[in-house]
Amino acid sequence: MITARLDTFPLARAFTISRGSKTEARVITATVTRGGVTGRGESVPYARYGETPDTVLAQIATLPQGITRAELQTALPPGAARNAVDCALWDWEAKASGQRVWHLAGLAPPAPRITAYTLSLDTPAAMRAQAQENAHRPILKIKLGTPDDMPRLESVRAGAPKATIIIDANEGWTPEVYTDLAPHLILLGVALVEQPLPAGADDLLAEIPHPLPICADESAHDRASLATLRGKYDMVNLKLDKTGGLTEALLMATEARAAGFGLMVGCMVGTSLAMAPAILPAQAAAFTDLDGPLLLAQDRDHPLHYDQDGVHPPDAALWG
Repeated sequence: MITARLDTFPLARAFTISRGSKTEARVITATVTRGGVTGRGESVPYARYGETPDTVLAQIATLPQGITRAELQTALPPGAARNAVDCALWDWEAKASGQRVWHLAGLAPPAPRITAYTLSLDTPAAMRAQAQENAHRPILKIKLGTPDDMPRLESVRAGAPKATIIIDANEGWTPEVYTDLAPHLILLGVALVEQPLPAGADDLLAEIPHPLPICADESAHDRASLATLRGKYDMVNLKLDKTGGLTEALLMATEARAAGFGLMVGCMVGTSLAMAPAILPAQAAAFTDLDGPLLLAQDRDHPLHYDQDGVHPPDAALWG
């Protein structure tokens, strides 16, 4: 039996990007129960891709109850609905077989991964305070994408002088803004910039210098999108809600690396259940951004463990 429901988890503080703010994570929890064994998966419907909780639940409701993971890949398109069910099927297979999911996938046991911690878009003073509060973290990710970003970046650097900084513009810049900002980003020690230009309007990235790596986020979905990224991007941000699950994510990671792209493994704002499967492709990533649970006021039972070594692989009671 396949079931799905909407669950809500409050955030520790309001989370803002260039598109708006949220105070809670609204996630879809899918369960697969067969032979007395239950597997779970989680996804986050994303309005940027035309998804809502209702549309995702409706997609899942169309699935035949006995569908296999292989059949699922063509039954639903890439996106949050397929992700939730795909990860639930992986969890079910692991629990039904008594093996950890990485053994089923033919992978080595995963190790902890240092993860970025995201600072919400705010005033320069507030972002400096956020940076000071989290200056002990090795990697800080800054949400930018407005005409007034330099004061924010300078404030974060002042608040966390030793942290590695990566920037996510969330499609918020024009070519002129990015070209003007790039030299300053280098001087401030930025290691990576995500999606500076809107998806579908990013051809100019193939024509301008790349003084620091540019990572595709909204422009990168599944393997089919890789061909459109060549020459424009140096890296791809692999998110399971975009690939449509762990199955496609593992395949995309392999193809992206073979095509010469570096990997970042990211997330939407979700719980430990959503992050757990992403730890597998993160083993080959240059940057890991699986901080969703750190932004929550309340997480799942048996949550992922975070410490100075990063985010640890999940306990079997959580997933896999």
